[in-house]
Amino acid sequence: MPPTITRRHLSAGLAGLCAMALLTACGGGTSSGASGDKVRFGYINDFNGASLIAIADAKGLWKKHGLTAESKVFTNGPLQIQALGTDNLDFGYIGPGAMWLPASGQAKVVAINTLGNSDRVIAQPGIDSMEKLKGKTVAVPEGTSGDMILSLALKQAGMTKKDLDVVPMDPSTIVSAVSSKQVDGAGFWYPAAATIKKQVPGLEELARNSDFEDDVAFPTAFVAGNKLVEDQPEKVKKVLAVLRDAIAFRSAHTDEAVRLTAGKLGIPVDQVEADASNNKLLSVEELDTLTRDGTIATWLKGMNDYFVDTGKLKKPVDPNTYYTGDLFIGAGK
Repeated sequence: MPPTITRRHLSAGLAGLCAMALLTACGGGTSSGASGDKVRFGYINDFNGASLIAIADAKGLWKKHGLTAESKVFTNGPLQIQALGTDNLDFGYIGPGAMWLPASGQAKVVAINTLGNSDRVIAQPGIDSMEKLKGKTVAVPEGTSGDMILSLALKQAGMTKKDLDVVPMDPSTIVSAVSSKQVDGAGFWYPAAATIKKQVPGLEELARNSDFEDDVAFPTAFVAGNKLVEDQPEKVKKVLAVLRDAIAFRSAHTDEAVRLTAGKLGIPVDQVEADASNNKLLSVEELDTLTRDGTIATWLKGMNDYFVDTGKLKKPVDPNTYYTGDLFIGAGK
């Protein structure tokens, strides 16, 4: 077994890894549409993060609504919020763990996407409870849903991060670190966790989103920069019209949506299908209803409370301020 990575060794490479992630995120991408307002759209390479973009590309939805889109892949949500803030991106996708960023006023949630159930606390074979992680090295991508699921699982077990040696780590590094048994566990997500399972027979899953669904919802969402929402309402409306059309298509033709996503990401269809099964799809009609009746605001309020409890935020923004549900519904008219 390779020697266990120490915090000092891991930290030494983190700055370089993060710099590489930023460079990768801001370079390259694909364009769709022949004319119209240009939109720079970020995504993550999984079903939640990429399916609507894949549908919009394949079905000509950008052009239909007078847009030209350039999509850029990112490794996580916080990097996209950062890119929004530096005007390197117009719209992006985040999971529930990054919802603290719009809740702190750094971006607007312009559309809810799905309810996630992809996050897991995983551990090496034989570590079959949270209690057995005490004193162990656990990797986590900070500020993401992997961070969130770890915190929730620790609280349920009557533990805190102080009971572990928590090491911040880039998602791609987590795959190699867990697979080579250089760390004891991780707060992570599918589909990347499936790659680890293939390399670590007997990998333990100690917690998942559904363990906490009675108390916390895990919405994934699309976000935009505050200035863009304020200064370019017509562009926002066009993008939301694209997302609404893509959501409607995904609900009615989920199998084709899986195939289109697999094609965009260049990964096997069965892998995307397994990834999609870990999440609850919401139709346009459901999203409109859940917006109007305040359910989505309640979900986001629950997220705010979680971030306050864990010390991530002191005074979050009211969800009715950072979730622009009226714009989402208005784009359907």
